[in-house]
Amino acid sequence: MSQFIKLTLVLFLAPLLAAAQQYTFKPLAEGVKSSFRGLSVVNNKIIWVSGSNGHVGKSLNGGKTWEWIQPKGYEKLDFRDIQAFDANKAIIVNAGSPAYILSTKDGGKTWTENYKNTDSAIFLDGMDFWDGQNGMIFGDPINKQLQLLKTTDGGTSWQNVSQNLAFPMHMGEAGFAASGTTIKTMGDGKVWIATGGAESNIYYSANYGNTWQKYKCPIQQGESSTGVFSIDFFDAKNGLAVGGNYLKDKEALNNVLYTKNGGKKWKKPRKGVAGYRSGVVYVTEYFCVATGTSGTDISVNGGRTWKNISSLSFNAVKTADQLIVLAGGRGQIYQLQIIP
Repeated sequence: MSQFIKLTLVLFLAPLLAAAQQYTFKPLAEGVKSSFRGLSVVNNKIIWVSGSNGHVGKSLNGGKTWEWIQPKGYEKLDFRDIQAFDANKAIIVNAGSPAYILSTKDGGKTWTENYKNTDSAIFLDGMDFWDGQNGMIFGDPINKQLQLLKTTDGGTSWQNVSQNLAFPMHMGEAGFAASGTTIKTMGDGKVWIATGGAESNIYYSANYGNTWQKYKCPIQQGESSTGVFSIDFFDAKNGLAVGGNYLKDKEALNNVLYTKNGGKKWKKPRKGVAGYRSGVVYVTEYFCVATGTSGTDISVNGGRTWKNISSLSFNAVKTADQLIVLAGGRGQIYQLQIIP
């Protein structure tokens, strides 16, 4: 069967498949006094979250039970992103100044401070890893230069490689740390970073951040509260970008796009999401989930059309092994279940 015929069948059957399925949200944790924005789903058993008031959470049984941790001495920080590798190793990053990067290798019992920056302008937005050793963190521009940190030793040390991205930032252009997902790494050195505010762009590197390209992203933008708040890529060509205006989270105005050529050009879906969205993931090549403070939407055709399935408020969504987890601003962690 040709790719064209396959795609035609998917587009034709997508509305029927979406209508036939039911979606339920199963509470995994609620009531923790933290706003969760960092979320890392390692597999269908291991889940880590991070958030405000220095909170880190870990489950080793798919969310049935949780261990809650506050790294000593960092209880007041807002950990906006977390990267977990297994039940023992995780890295967390806070928003604001001073900026810290902490890591644990014993499941959260002890934490090591691997990086500290006291510059009043520092604000780290997101982190992603290519593998267990190589990773990147990006932050808001300082003197019009997007901040880039890179590790080649699993997070033990971090080098400032901001000079590699030669494009000066537009005045008022910055990143968002709404879910730590405006950076996406993939394969052999590919990495995308999305910005917002006065101007939204996609910055792409194919060689671990050594050299970069810049693409325009035509999502809602122009104000400090607008732009891209999350990206995901299924492969080197197919990607999604969501965002909007977090101050008007029910406004459904040009706040989701998809790309078929690695971010060079972006297209609007025939039907978009129902409001501002700060998290988006590919569960499969065609099944995608977008979430935000005004609700959650799903797509069954790779982002070409979206259907709202809930008005529950979340900040982040991640998936692994078909386990779909969402985390939000009132300490809530839910699982999205799909019932055929």
